[in-house]
Amino acid sequence: MIQHSEISSTALKAKLKNGEIHFGGNKKLKIYGQLSCKSGKRMKPENRVFFTSEQEALQNQFRPCGHCMKTKYKIWKNGLI
Repeated sequence: MIQHSEISSTALKAKLKNGEIHFGGNKKLKIYGQLSCKSGKRMKPENRVFFTSEQEALQNQFRPCGHCMKTKYKIWKNGLI
């Protein structure tokens, strides 16, 4: 898990360009989602974290976003994850 406040803009752009970061999340709400999600783009940078994989987000006990990952959110909500 990479915290937005602990990475420089240049390093973040390089990781995004190289495909090293696949998901973003809100560390206070423990929600992760796609980088293109409108909800994720509105969050405060100090709450934003990045994940290299969905598995990493789940290991850190984050739940799927209800906006950009509706199917996985419904599975999580029904207690199957």
